[in-house]
Amino acid sequence: MPEKIVKKTTKKSVKKPPVKPTKYYEAVGRRKTAVARVRLFTRGDKSFLINKKDLKNYFPFLEFQQIIKSALIKMKCDDKFTISINVRGGGLKAQSEAIRHGISRALIIFNPDFKKRLRKVGYLTRDSRKRERKKFGLKRARRAPQFSKR
Repeated sequence: MPEKIVKKTTKKSVKKPPVKPTKYYEAVGRRKTAVARVRLFTRGDKSFLINKKDLKNYFPFLEFQQIIKSALIKMKCDDKFTISINVRGGGLKAQSEAIRHGISRALIIFNPDFKKRLRKVGYLTRDSRKRERKKFGLKRARRAPQFSKR
């Protein structure tokens, strides 16, 4: 009887390639009906584009610009990224807060150590308050028509 030769195969440890840094860090921020898709690029010239417009052209008011940049200033990263944002829905205030929420989420993907400080300031909390819908028979959501006795 011929004996079968059995070769034992050993599993070689396969080396995984090191994780390459991504081209950008992406996150979504929301507030009321505004939705902002934020991308933080670590390379390239340091610009801030919202819907393919410069920050100062899209938000001419200083208050909204400060709301948007507040997360970056808090983490001392205001000059490290090229930022590209697509935002739709809501008004200017809701859009600016949605952008801040998205930037905060993207910063956490970039560096998880930022989470504690951003959470403490309140930039990671999704403000889910929305306008209540109008009910029939009423003028607004809860405002009833004026009562007239006669």
